[in-house]
Amino acid sequence: MTPTDTVPAAKATVCPTLTGIHHIGITVTDIEASAAWYERVLGLGRLFQVRHYRSEANGHTIVLGPPDGSFTLGIDHHPANTGDGFDPTRTGLDHLSFQVESVDALHAWVTHLEGQGVSNSGVYPMAGFPLSLVTFCDPDDVQLEFIAFHG
Repeated sequence: MTPTDTVPAAKATVCPTLTGIHHIGITVTDIEASAAWYERVLGLGRLFQVRHYRSEANGHTIVLGPPDGSFTLGIDHHPANTGDGFDPTRTGLDHLSFQVESVDALHAWVTHLEGQGVSNSGVYPMAGFPLSLVTFCDPDDVQLEFIAFHG
């Protein structure tokens, strides 16, 4: 398409409402090790395991979630995965952020992460925003973070 080409006008519609994020799926290199890590480090419980819908390649997901059922996290195994490391600069997931209730909670998470042997950034403020965060990585180097708004 050149700068002089025109794009057809979008049809005017009313956008339906989103109510939240239900789940996210993360493809990993070792499904059992990663599921155990997310259970141990984030305190998520194993809910069930399911074969990928319409998958003929035997891919499957271990579904984890917090006790309150507010979301689920799928730890995905794809047989075609060649074991390449995660790279946030490629198209796809950059990072996953979990909101916590306060900056004090961020400090509690740092203590917990360190107790689990998980390297992390420590609590730091995000310049220009009323929030602080902690960053760390899962076993496949997927960047995760905890974020809290200043009260």
